[in-house]
Amino acid sequence: MALFHQSMNFSHGVDMLERHHLHILRAIKEQGSLTAAADTLYLTQSAISHAMKKLESQLGISLWQKSGRQLHFTRAGEYLLTLSDRMLPQFEHAEQQLKQFAQGQRGTLRIGMECHPCYQWLLKVVEPFLHQWPDVDVDVKQKFQFGGLGALFGHDIDVLVTPDPLLKPGIEYVSVFDYELVLVTSERSALAAFDYVELSK
Repeated sequence: MALFHQSMNFSHGVDMLERHHLHILRAIKEQGSLTAAADTLYLTQSAISHAMKKLESQLGISLWQKSGRQLHFTRAGEYLLTLSDRMLPQFEHAEQQLKQFAQGQRGTLRIGMECHPCYQWLLKVVEPFLHQWPDVDVDVKQKFQFGGLGALFGHDIDVLVTPDPLLKPGIEYVSVFDYELVLVTSERSALAAFDYVELSK
């Protein structure tokens, strides 16, 4: 119980510094004043001042000093500016990456393969796909612990290429091409006289 209480206190302390504080500091540095920074961030000057005064109060340190209309950052303010230069681009990059994940433009397409001859077909199909979606990786799996359908239901793969469709709830089959097994025999074989053969179970 004591450990949980300490953990909650630690989490509360971390929440002092938030991302919008870094945005404010960066805008002030770039624009040179609170007023211009407020215009850039579509906030009022009083809202910016209130947010930063609250942060300074929580941290117990000043982030800048005023000299007339000029703002001069303290060492603590310069430190947070350096942090904003490093962290904000990473946040923006991460958001862009996550947006691409959400839109299906980035990630890994896991394809299960139960048809060995289909592999050559897949190579031809996947090439234009990779040109269109260069940030999506394709992972082809040919061995499954519990079979292809088991891997599909277990979310180990996203798509299964199989010559043996089994109609089950939750599975949608799409025919991609005709697949035919061909028996090759010698001309001297008794089977050579038949136009086709039927396989018995």
